[in-house]
Amino acid sequence: MQTSPLSRAAALVIGALAFTSTAFADPIADFYKAKGLRIMLGHPPGGSYDLYARLAADHFRRFIPGAPTIIVEHKPGGGGVVATSFFYANAPRDGSVIALFPETIVHTQLMEPDVGKWKVQEMHYIGSFASVNAAFVFRKGSPAIAPDMMRTLKTRAGCTGRNSQSYQYPALLKSLDGFQFEIICGYKGSQESILAMERAEVDYVSSAWNSWRATHKGPIEKGEMIVAIQAGLKREKELQTVPLMQELVSDPQKKKVIEFASAGAAIGRALLTPPNTPSDKLSALRKAFDDMVVDKDFLADAARRQLVIDTDTGAAVDKVALDIASAPKDLIDAAATAMK
Repeated sequence: MQTSPLSRAAALVIGALAFTSTAFADPIADFYKAKGLRIMLGHPPGGSYDLYARLAADHFRRFIPGAPTIIVEHKPGGGGVVATSFFYANAPRDGSVIALFPETIVHTQLMEPDVGKWKVQEMHYIGSFASVNAAFVFRKGSPAIAPDMMRTLKTRAGCTGRNSQSYQYPALLKSLDGFQFEIICGYKGSQESILAMERAEVDYVSSAWNSWRATHKGPIEKGEMIVAIQAGLKREKELQTVPLMQELVSDPQKKKVIEFASAGAAIGRALLTPPNTPSDKLSALRKAFDDMVVDKDFLADAARRQLVIDTDTGAAVDKVALDIASAPKDLIDAAATAMK
């Protein structure tokens, strides 16, 4: 039986359409449309981790193939240790779960291997929203509000856990330079620590400047809260008159220890993938991040939320983490001893 020219033409059209559909199928888009995306945090709502994760949740989907639904998941405990341990060992490795964890996780891995049972070298960063200096913010009625006074007068720090910078940075100054800090841990997050400061249970809290400027700008400008010290490798642009921790000590070796412990500031608030995430998913997420952080609507929303945007690429942040991980053993041991 002969087919008519019309039938042959129709078959050719159908075949061409099928070929076009196959040729232009996007497995990355299909994956994210079906699976969605989760952003895991190791802290409760309210702090800088949550602020940046919520910003990402509201914009990231516009740049990821398939425009996935994005959910922010909180898994607090141990200053981020609980979530980081779970993420490294148990999170799906298909690109459907990413994280925004403390900049100190590589230091915890090195200095407390019994606690930090992960390897940052096996994970990859997607990109960093901003570097993050910690700011020691004191209540106005604190016994001491200037560094020189803190060497002789006891002040109490609010702390979320011994593996968080809210413990580690005050512990460094206490151990290396005789600051009379009493560090009180156990608060569930930075916001709970700050409430304790406002109730005068503690005198100060070390937390990300990125969060302070977004949530407590008024009290700081009024002098009800005083920024006395900052932690990082260089002074924050908005805190040019506030000394860095390493600037408060005179011994060169102690300066090196503090600088090593502060090096995570360059990682900042950064998105991370678990080990063995497929390279095509990592590439797609990194491209989406790079496109998002220059988008005018994203930048306008970040400004409304009082969030600093000073980005770095995933590859650049990976290098920072690897540089920290390759620090000399004597420097790692010195920092670990100082933080005990």
